[in-house]
Amino acid sequence: MGFDSSNAEQFKQSFREEAREILVDLESALLELNERRDDPELVGRVFRALHTIKGSGAMFGFDKLASFTHNLETAFDEVRNGRLETSAELIDLTLSALDQIRDLLEEDSAGAPAVDAAAGAKILEQVRRLAGIAQTDREEGNDEPGGGPATDPNARGDAGASGPMREWHIRFAPGPDLLRCGANPLLLLRELGQLGGLAAKASLAEIPPLAELDPERCYIAWDLVLSTDADRDAIRDVFIFVEDSCDLTIEPASTSAAVEARVSALCEADRTAKALEDKRAGTPGRRTYDTPDTASSLRVPATKLDQFVNLVGELVTVQARLSELAARHGDPEVAEVSEEIERLTSALRENSMNIRMTPIRGTFEKFRRLVHDLARDLNKNVELTIEGAETELDKTVIDQLSDPLMHLIRNSMDHGIEPAATRAAHGKRPTATVHLSARHSGASVLIGVSDDGRGIDAEAVRRRAIERGLVEAGAELSESETCALIFQPGFSTAEQVTDVSGRGVGMDVVRQRVESLRGTIDVASKPGAGTSVTLRLPLTLAIIDGLLVSVGEACFVLPLASTLECIELSGADIKAANGKHLANVRGELIPYIRLREHFNIPAARPEIEQVMIVETAEGRYGFVVDRVLGDCQTVIKNLGRFYRQVQVVSGATILGNGTVALILDPERLVQTAVRAQSQAARGHPGAEGQSVSSGIRAGRLVSRVQ
Repeated sequence: MGFDSSNAEQFKQSFREEAREILVDLESALLELNERRDDPELVGRVFRALHTIKGSGAMFGFDKLASFTHNLETAFDEVRNGRLETSAELIDLTLSALDQIRDLLEEDSAGAPAVDAAAGAKILEQVRRLAGIAQTDREEGNDEPGGGPATDPNARGDAGASGPMREWHIRFAPGPDLLRCGANPLLLLRELGQLGGLAAKASLAEIPPLAELDPERCYIAWDLVLSTDADRDAIRDVFIFVEDSCDLTIEPASTSAAVEARVSALCEADRTAKALEDKRAGTPGRRTYDTPDTASSLRVPATKLDQFVNLVGELVTVQARLSELAARHGDPEVAEVSEEIERLTSALRENSMNIRMTPIRGTFEKFRRLVHDLARDLNKNVELTIEGAETELDKTVIDQLSDPLMHLIRNSMDHGIEPAATRAAHGKRPTATVHLSARHSGASVLIGVSDDGRGIDAEAVRRRAIERGLVEAGAELSESETCALIFQPGFSTAEQVTDVSGRGVGMDVVRQRVESLRGTIDVASKPGAGTSVTLRLPLTLAIIDGLLVSVGEACFVLPLASTLECIELSGADIKAANGKHLANVRGELIPYIRLREHFNIPAARPEIEQVMIVETAEGRYGFVVDRVLGDCQTVIKNLGRFYRQVQVVSGATILGNGTVALILDPERLVQTAVRAQSQAARGHPGAEGQSVSSGIRAGRLVSRVQ
């Protein structure tokens, strides 16, 4: 029996993905255990994760990984049994060991860095010394894989004690696809034998005649009796990676005699059932293995999912063209088909977007380790709290969040949080807090990083900005404008450069990455009370709902999520405002931006224009356009590197008639206008030229797509 070796790497990759998730949970459990060292549930959680990685690693051919993890598992077995205390040294060693396990997990992957065997050996030596573990043949490399399970009923497995000794009856029948998934039943039985004394009886009733035998299928089932002090969950963990591909029952056994009778009865029942089936069929043959459909999820490569979403995007574009044709020809039957396809396309689009939505918990949990290590290096007491970890976000957005959040946390811990003595002198808790949060807000998600440190020294930021020529010496800056300066390239108020920060690079990276995600940053700080940074990001980067507008012959798309309403602007309204760019909306004066002027579009202005009112971080603003053409589902296409400097445009889309429309970024448009107006009001040299230059670049882009 065996499996196709060409699929071996595929099975290994599946194990790697599962193991990475287990390692994230294991790291989180270790950091929680560092705060609650007497919590038996956390100790058990750590032990089970190590046991699963070790056993399943051996099953999938990761022998070095399994051997390395063995000592860690044994150490936490000692903790479970009360023979070893949970110490900071043990937790730090285990965290270092997790980095080694990650390297071993990727050891034979293409492009993976070489594993530092000397560092791993040093970690194991320290773990053995701390736990009083003698080096065994397993660590010396003499434990060859493939041996059978232990059969000595008095043998004690390395899982250790978690309860009284008892006997379990286990029925293990591999499904038709178990071998094709790369699993080896003998290694599973061997791992099971390490939990205690194991007696096994194989059932051969399913083996068909030689001519009908499938060499990639396991026909043997096992009835097993396990004497162990492990609980049902620990036994089930042995089969965690194959449970959906086998028939598995785990039941407590009363007496050995009863178990033996049950095993014999089961085997006899198998033989009788097979004989009856063969008799009904009229010829010897094999029974069909009916595997219950218990899988609740399916793992799909991210590349396939991205390709699927791209195809859905293309379908949205084609559907828009069909709607355009149906409206042009006025044929009722074509219109009916078009409406039905539009309904189905909309449903498909929503489902495809939901598939890509994943909780942000995994990203947040990764930073527990960062906070732990930085607190140790900086000699500060810091705890990480998390809120809204179940908030879902597009996977493509989540994948790009790690770097910005890392830089924000590092900056907070190095510059914001004070040493314990300083905090105590100011009446604060010695242990500082870094808080990560996430919540939905319309079609956006708000990611927050806050601390209870010293806050931003606005005067120090202002002085450094004047020194670097970013602002004039006499300029008056608002609180938000002052805080925004920390995101300028190379800006830092640190007096000396450390290993953590001080070079003025990190916050610039945060700004660039958030802007590339079409997001915005809001900073709030209170001296002595802490700083809060909020990232507002779109839920998805692929398809958005928008409003299609036009100015002359040019078409634009405004994101529907930020658009509040539309009002008319007549010549009388302009005259009433004395020519100022202000619109009176139910008694509220709202400033507006003329897209015709901003993009330098040479076209006659209609008698009555439309003002699209949008909500931005700067408040409510209006965008003046000629016509509102209606709503649309917009597939976002990148403009390419040539237009990367045109920041007020976040992308482009293809309309139903085949023309291209630019997707505007309301936040950037308003920020550009406010910045230019503010600099002009202060008499900043070059402000007008910068504004005109920006408008010329944008205007060239508009003229190209018309």
